[in-house]
Formats: sequence, C-alpha cells, structure tokens
Amino acid sequence: MKKIVLSLFLIFSIALISVAQADRSKKPLPGPAPKISIAKFDTFRLENGLKVFVIENHKVPMVSYSLIIDNDPILEKENAGYVELAGSLLRTGTKNLSKDQLDEAVDFIGGNISTNSSGIFANAIKKHNERLLELMSDILLNPNFTQEELDKLKKQKISELASQKDDPAAIASRVNNVLLYGKEHPYGENASEETVGNVTLNMCKNFYNTYYKPNIAYLAIVGDINVVEAKPLIEKYFGKWKKGIVTAHKYRTPLPPLSNTIAIVDRPNSVQSNIIVSYPVDMKPGTEDVIKSRVMNNILGGGTSRLFDNLREKHAYTYGAYSQLSPDKLIGHFMATAEVRNAVTDSSVYQIFYEINRIRDEKVPQEELDLYKNYLNGIFSLSLESPQTVASFAINIERNKMSSDYYTNYLKNLAAVSAEDVQSAAKKYLRPENAYILVVGKADEIVPKLTKVLKTSNVEYYDSKGNYINISEKTKAIPGDITAEKVIKKYISAIGGEEKVLKVNTLVKKIKANAQGMVLEIETSQKSPDKLLIDVSANGNHFQKQVLKGDTAKTFSPMGNMDVKGTELADIKFQANIFPELKYSVLGVNVKLSDIEEVNGKDAYKVVLTLPSGSSMTDYYDIESGLKVKTVEKQATTLYSEYKELAGSGIKFPYKIKIEGGGQSVDFEVSSYEVNKDLNDNIFEIKQ
Repeated sequence: MKKIVLSLFLIFSIALISVAQADRSKKPLPGPAPKISIAKFDTFRLENGLKVFVIENHKVPMVSYSLIIDNDPILEKENAGYVELAGSLLRTGTKNLSKDQLDEAVDFIGGNISTNSSGIFANAIKKHNERLLELMSDILLNPNFTQEELDKLKKQKISELASQKDDPAAIASRVNNVLLYGKEHPYGENASEETVGNVTLNMCKNFYNTYYKPNIAYLAIVGDINVVEAKPLIEKYFGKWKKGIVTAHKYRTPLPPLSNTIAIVDRPNSVQSNIIVSYPVDMKPGTEDVIKSRVMNNILGGGTSRLFDNLREKHAYTYGAYSQLSPDKLIGHFMATAEVRNAVTDSSVYQIFYEINRIRDEKVPQEELDLYKNYLNGIFSLSLESPQTVASFAINIERNKMSSDYYTNYLKNLAAVSAEDVQSAAKKYLRPENAYILVVGKADEIVPKLTKVLKTSNVEYYDSKGNYINISEKTKAIPGDITAEKVIKKYISAIGGEEKVLKVNTLVKKIKANAQGMVLEIETSQKSPDKLLIDVSANGNHFQKQVLKGDTAKTFSPMGNMDVKGTELADIKFQANIFPELKYSVLGVNVKLSDIEEVNGKDAYKVVLTLPSGSSMTDYYDIESGLKVKTVEKQATTLYSEYKELAGSGIKFPYKIKIEGGGQSVDFEVSSYEVNKDLNDNIFEIKQ
C-alpha cells in the first residue's frame, strides 16, 4: 500500500514540475478540430416522388413530422399576401372535420399541428402516432377552404399590418426589401392592407392545387420511430397524394448599386434614425465561401462584435449594431443595422463603413479569430443535441445539392479558416462602395451631414411602402405673393373669421379612440391666457394629468408626479393658447413659409414655427380650403380632418384627429367641443 501511495505521489510531483517548467509566455496551440458524430438517417422515396428522411431518437417517446414544399418563390404583385393566407387556411378545417373538430382532435392526443405556405409541422407522443398521421394527412389531402375562415385571417393580417404601418423598424424592413431586390422580385414584395384586401378564396385554392405536390416535397420524421415502422405508415397516409407538374419560376438576379446610394424615408417627427446598410450578394448555401464568410461576419457584426463594440461600447451611439451575410438559393444579402439618435446618424454610418473597411484592409488578429471560431464551434456542437437539426441537415443537403459530407466536415472546415481566409471573404463579399444606405428618420436633420460623410450627392427618397418619390415634384415653388402671414390669415377666415375667434375665452375638447383593446379618452380644457388641463383616461380610469396655471406646471401619473420646467414649460404655455395663430408676434414666435408639400394627396403650405423656447414645429395648411391639415412636432405628427361648424359658435373644428408617434398610429374622434364654458379656476389648481 505504501508503494502505491509513493508511486502516486511521485507521478503527481512530476506533473507539477512539468507544469511549473512550461513556458507561460506562449499561448497554447489550438488542438485538432473535434470529431463530431452526426446521427445517421434513413431515407426512402414514395412512388409519387415524396422524399422521406427518418432520424431515430429514442430518448423521449415523441415523434414529429416536418413536411416541406420546395417550390420557387412566387411574385404576388397586387395580391401580395395570398400565399401566406393560403398556408394558414390549411389549418382551418378539412372536408371531414371543421376547425373546431380538428382542434379538439389534436388537443385530445396532446399533439400539435401547424401549417404555412411552405408545409406542415406535426408532433405527438408515440402512442398517438397513427392518429397524428391520420389528422395530418387529412389536412394535406382534404383541405376545406371557406370564405368565412379566409375573412377571419384577412382581418387578422390587415390588423397586424396596420399596427406596423408607422413603426420605423417595419418601414425600414419594407423599404430595404424593395431596394435589395426590386418590386419585380418575390423577395422585394411587401404585403399591405390593400393587397391583402384583394386576396380571394380562388387564389388560395389555386396556390394549394398548383404547388402542394409530393414530387417537390420533403418529409423529415424525427423521434421514437425507425424506418421499418415509418415506411408502411407513410405509404398508407401519403401514398395517395397525387404528383403533378410544377412550373419553375425564373427572376432577374438583383445587383448591388453601381455606387453608394443614400435612400431616405422622411419622418419629420422622428427623434432617432433606423439605419440599414445593404446590398444583394450572390452566395449559394453549401458553397466553399459560406463557412469563411460566416466567421468573417461574426467578427464584424455577429452579437458582441466589432460593430457592437464600436457603436455601443466606444461611442454610445446605440444599444446595438449588427450585420448579416446570408446565403440563399436565389440571391443572398449583406445587411448592417443600427438604431441611433438623429444627431449621430452620420457618425454611426461613418463607423459602420470604418469597420467594413478595417476588416477588408487588415488581417484579423489570431486571438480574435480563435475567439469567434470557438464560439461558432460551440454553437454548431450545441445544435447537434436537437434531432430536428439533423433533419434540417438532411433536407438542406437534398434541396441545395450540397456535398453529402458537408455537415460531417463542418467543424474541420471551420477550424481550418485562417486570417487570410477571413480577409479574402471580406474583400469578396463586403462592398463599401456599392451599398444602399437606408435611413428612416428626419431628413432635414440627417441628409446634409450624411451626404458630407459619404461624399456623395446620390440621394433618393422613398415613402413608407418603398415607392420612389421624386423630391423635385414633391416640393413645389411658392407663388411670389404668398407669405406665411397670408396663409395663417386664410386659415382664420376658413374656420370662421377673426371676430368670432377672438370671442373664444375657454375651450373644452373631448376625444376618444380604441387603441390596443383599450378605450383611450383625452379631455383638454383651455382658459385664456395661461391655464391648461389635459386629462388622459384608459377604459374609464384616469392615469395621467397635466396642469398649467400661469408659470407653474406639473404632470401627475401613477409613475410619480413631476414639475414641468425649462423648455417643456415654455412649450406647454404656448400650447395653452386656444388660437395662437392670432398672436404669433406677441408670443415671440418666428414664422417661415417653407414650401408646398402633399398631405393626403392635396397640396399644402408648409409653415415652420420657431417658438421662444427654441423648439420648432411645422403646420401644414391645405391650399384650396385654407384649413390646417397637419402638425409635426418633436415626438408626434397630428392629422386633422372632417371640419364642421360648432353650433352656436360659428367656428369650424376638426372632428377626426390622427396622432402618429413612437411607432404607433391612433385615430381619434372628437366627442364634443364646448366654447366659452364657465371653467372654475379650481380645476387648474396644482395640488401636491
């Protein structure tokens, strides 16, 4: 026993000496690429052409089925959205089961079945496997598209699109699709409320009848099942699925712009800019450059990368900045994104290009390269724990005509990526001179500085749907005899005239809207010259109030009460004036007639106001009627319509008010106006 202990002690001592004598000044050499074992799969094909992959996993008694329809993307044009709706309709009932009956049957076996335009996914525990297949095949082979269910789906989709219509991130995504691919390419299409409204039941039926064919489909089966069990079941439930001829679609290959092009979506009320630097990339899945380019892009903009460190950590321009370099069977893309303050839009774009050029011009240090390769190694290895990953590997290899050992050799090829490979990929796929620089933000503030930084005058303007705007046609020359004072005078005349307006000493306005499931109500009480009360309620509960009396103002809310001071106080005092247009000179407001722009399809005079506080706002007056139709401030845009004369006052007021801001759009209707109502000063008391 003593000899054993002594031997162990000697071995341990030698090991300690060896460690002590190691040269710690040298970084350990990376070990060989780890060998990975990807679960093998069995495959077979039905007579109708359906290709089936079976991936066994007996750890849990579950079986899942992923059916993928591999058709070319479809150009939907004025009916954009019908393909998505057709996929959703598949799950709304069959010729044998109503939607409720289908839902009940799936719930009874504790399963899940979902559909989309690209196929069907289903899973359940092993003992209900055959019932799951029975339901899945019923959905696939016996769909029952009804107008009632389509109308429900259209309503949901239109509501979703309406909520995204004024969201800056959604706008940037829509316009970027158009820039990258063009409207004549399926990837460049965007569904809208109008196009979804055009979708008919026959369109959805035709999509299903045309493209849901087994000879362009793949079925991946994963779970507690083997090929011997699976094959007769698949033949039983999918063997009657009839194959057919599916027409292939060919599209023009999008190309990067010949030179850097600034694309602007003007949002005058935006306080920040959404930036996307992008261009199409010809890179197919499974090709030699994909792994090298993935390493390169992760260093540039994947997670906590160079872009993130530069724009967030070093300069504090944004919460995050990222990039993508995505291969695709038709056409891939590069995209770098950030959301930043208006004031640093140009600086942020400069830094994005700085990092793009740096990774092209300089070799990545070995330590940084190893860090990101190890990260990607870990991500890939972790993904192998999911049997669904192996299923996706099998289908990817088949769909994209990839090498059969592509994933088996993935980590070996990843480990072989060198600094030279990264730089080569950067030079090949990063195009700092052929990019679209899309900015959704306040054009007046960002364009002059952005053109200077990028050293280009190549600026294009787009609306929120991606339609090109000819800025020279949008802005029209003002007739020489028209002044801001004349525009404002015509407005006062249009609403009733100066004599009637001057008689208004108090005004109470109540407006109401349904927003995100709530009834939102705002009551505004004004009393000349310096009293204001704004009371906001939701579903009958008061949750915010702002009060001004003289030179004191306070905001009351559940989050706490705050004194209003400085610039904000000065702006609220201006807001307390019922018709400030009558006394701009007295109030110290600088007024400038800027130009003519369209508002809701009609020409309007654009009048820019600079308040004594230094704040600015812009009013738009319809040229024909003289009425105010729009106001743009820092945080919001307000649109006015449906002017009506208030009985007893002789003054016209707008009865529909739309407020846009913070990515939201809310339509208010005026419940009532009250002119010269006796308002007790007590309601304006600022109680602590």
